[in-house]
Amino acid sequence: MGSFGEKLRREREMRGVSLREIADGTKIGLRFLQALEEDRVEALPGGLFPRAFARQYALFLGLDPERTVADFVAAHGETAPERKPAPPPVQRRALPLGHIFLAGVAVLAVALTLRRGGQEARSQPTPTPTPLAAPVVLPTDRVYPAQARLGEAASDSLVLTLTAQADCWVEVRADGETVVNRVLAQGESQTFEARGELVLSVGNAGGLSIRVNDRPALPLGRSGEVRKNIVITRQNLPDLVGQDDAARPDGRSG
Repeated sequence: MGSFGEKLRREREMRGVSLREIADGTKIGLRFLQALEEDRVEALPGGLFPRAFARQYALFLGLDPERTVADFVAAHGETAPERKPAPPPVQRRALPLGHIFLAGVAVLAVALTLRRGGQEARSQPTPTPTPLAAPVVLPTDRVYPAQARLGEAASDSLVLTLTAQADCWVEVRADGETVVNRVLAQGESQTFEARGELVLSVGNAGGLSIRVNDRPALPLGRSGEVRKNIVITRQNLPDLVGQDDAARPDGRSG
């Protein structure tokens, strides 16, 4: 299974990400990230810093941050927060009898003033509340028209289907929004749709087969090869699926 640090390093290497990239993106010192991957918790700052480092590491790679922190605590134990010294007890001094008398007189005067004000307020006529205008309900803005099913895409849409021949990390951005960032298990398939552009990154190019608009695409690369930011649009679709497949509407060769 490997230690906590080994699991982190394996997830990072599958994505083709360097420790320097994580350090620049999270502002965590490179030596602390190295200590986290090598399970050297004694080299990390005390208190809540180790768990915060594990959470930021997971968020940068697209891992589940709560699961990662729980794995860290299970592997290295809960880090006890530093206790703050208790404040010294406040010493109370007895008030002179004369001060107590004056305070009682002041409280009584305030109570009489409030009572007189309440009686005057009850004598005033109650104003009729002005009815509030009905709230204006605006229609919800829609960027794209609703569609019945993902497979029934419009003629100008792009539908990407990924099938993992081996475990493979993938990241897909559809029209600028990240829709997946995780490891697909061997045999797993996922389908995504975009109106204008799909951007694909993979950690094992030879372990993934893809189809675009139900047409088989050309191989992305060799086994273990990392490919990043592969842009898929309607314009470059013939280059991805091959000229013969792009020429036929059903994607089949003659």
